[in-house]
Amino acid sequence: MPQENTSFKPSLGLVDATMLVAGSMIGSGIFIVSADIMRNTGSVGWLMFVWLITGFMTLTAALSYGELSAMFPKAGGQYIYLKEAYNPLIGFLYGWSFFTVIQTATIAAVAVAFAKFTAYLVPAFSEDLVALDLGFLKISPAQLLSIVVIVLLTFTNTRGVNSGKIIQTTFTLTKLLSLLGLIVFGLIFMKPEVWAANWGEGMWDLHKLSPDGSIASYTTIAAFGAIAASMVGSIFSSDSWNNVTFIAGEIKNPQRNIGLSLALGTIIVTVIYVLTNVMYTGVLSLQEIAASDKDRVAVTASHVIFGNSGTIVIAVMIMISTFGCDNGLIMSGARVYYSMAKDGLFFKKVGRLNKNAVPEIGLWLQCVIASLWALSGKYGNLLDMISFVVVVFYMLTIIGIFILRKTRPDAPRPYKAFGYPFLPIIYIIMGIAFCVLLIIYKPEYTWPGLIIVLLGIPVYYMVARKEVAAVEQD
Repeated sequence: MPQENTSFKPSLGLVDATMLVAGSMIGSGIFIVSADIMRNTGSVGWLMFVWLITGFMTLTAALSYGELSAMFPKAGGQYIYLKEAYNPLIGFLYGWSFFTVIQTATIAAVAVAFAKFTAYLVPAFSEDLVALDLGFLKISPAQLLSIVVIVLLTFTNTRGVNSGKIIQTTFTLTKLLSLLGLIVFGLIFMKPEVWAANWGEGMWDLHKLSPDGSIASYTTIAAFGAIAASMVGSIFSSDSWNNVTFIAGEIKNPQRNIGLSLALGTIIVTVIYVLTNVMYTGVLSLQEIAASDKDRVAVTASHVIFGNSGTIVIAVMIMISTFGCDNGLIMSGARVYYSMAKDGLFFKKVGRLNKNAVPEIGLWLQCVIASLWALSGKYGNLLDMISFVVVVFYMLTIIGIFILRKTRPDAPRPYKAFGYPFLPIIYIIMGIAFCVLLIIYKPEYTWPGLIIVLLGIPVYYMVARKEVAAVEQD
């Protein structure tokens, strides 16, 4: 039998952890979702407002999570925080949603984005071609390539955390520098007349903007719904910042470095995202942003900046971005299943480490589910629908800070939530407003996610019953 380790090896420093935060956040969203936001808001002011408010929420949540990460510096992150603040059921429901959709479908979506943009360079990988026709399912070369990427990165991460660390740090630094380069060139070659038109009179006019240039006014109430719908894309683009908490057992001095990496990583990405959108509005008219082919705003902007070679520039950038992003998602996700298995709430073998001190079985199980999502082609809609659930769990986790302050007042807190209680309360209020507006105006974005979460309740009691029976037999 292969030798097994019984504990994780702290191998990641502050820079590595920060690159994991930033690298897991930046995938393909920033290159795409601004088109939908523009269609919903119709103006530069509200486009920037959506990105700024999302950045504020993300940073506030990250600063709040610093306290929890310092209290519980071990693998599992948010699953552990919810279990400790509430009970094992709440922790399991998060882990269940994380495994079935949140993490695995995100891995699939990012891998397929990598394949789609590879097709710009190698047309044989086009999503419009059919590589396999199974009758009930047609599989494109893009889907097959995405599975190859998922398998390759999974295998690399089974070789030890250092292998994944090298990929993560290298690709994240590369994509940060690439994005900065795009921003700088965009601002240098921006069109003064476009900038004046976008940022002049009417920059705060909120209305629906169709790709053909026609506009439609909102009622006051519908305007709130439009903003909430716009934030689905920006929240998806800014999500996964908490992945560093899942891998806490492999971070040096986790009480200090996890909180710092959360703050640094989210600040870096928020600034990059805002500047990227400033660049978009300096080279493209509002209609050009709204009407971008398949929402690929970055491709349209790159054409203006670099001419015909712009497509190749963006394709390479997104390939680097998505490859590094998927590596971070794959590396960190399996640690949640490992912690659940240790608590008897997941397959027992997932709670074992291989000779390289990583949860290999959990990595491969995650690989299988993510590959199935890639084959299904249904991950995109699910990710829209799961944004509601993601924010609900973020709110529950932040509320957990208040609960633990009351129930465990004497517990060591090497780091305390910045701005407590005001910033956490502001996040909770904003999160509630976002979720309520989605329930009222975009119910199709809410109920599928809720159903997935609720399906976890009977699963939990079945698993818990088996665990109790196993303990009694022992």
